Amino acid sequence: MSAQDYEGGCDCRYIRYRMTSGPLFVHCCHCRWCQRETGASFALNAMIESERVEDIGGEVEIVDTPSNSGRGQKIARCPKCRIALWSHYAGAGPIVRFMRVGTLDNPDTFPPDVHIFTESKQPWVVLPAGTPAVPVYYDFRELWPAASIERRRVLRAKHGLPE
Repeated sequence: MSAQDYEGGCDCRYIRYRMTSGPLFVHCCHCRWCQRETGASFALNAMIESERVEDIGGEVEIVDTPSNSGRGQKIARCPKCRIALWSHYAGAGPIVRFMRVGTLDNPDTFPPDVHIFTESKQPWVVLPAGTPAVPVYYDFRELWPAASIERRRVLRAKHGLPE
């Protein structure tokens, strides 16, 4: 893959970003909150260390948004076209971006590694064979590749967070 495969932005092209590596893991979330928030059947988020995302154009607006956990999330949106580009969830805070895969110039680059909250997926959504799917959530140690687990360990240690 080329660096261009990791670039993305909003509809009006005011906001541009570049992921400097592949993500830790890609979630396809079927929870009702994601359905409502996106106006679609699911949200596709590529989790990546914030330090591995370069802002290469424009400045996002951070919008505090409620979440099912009650701890909220901060959604980065283009201040002009209002497209959601990534989120920071309370659990990971600002050190991990949940990039909206659909905002990549080449969104086909990162298909889901797991389908989560499938207990509330739309009944007509057919999940592909071979991709893990869980009713609610999972233990990352069971599904993430070893390299991503190590990246997570390094990131948490760097920020003084418990394993």
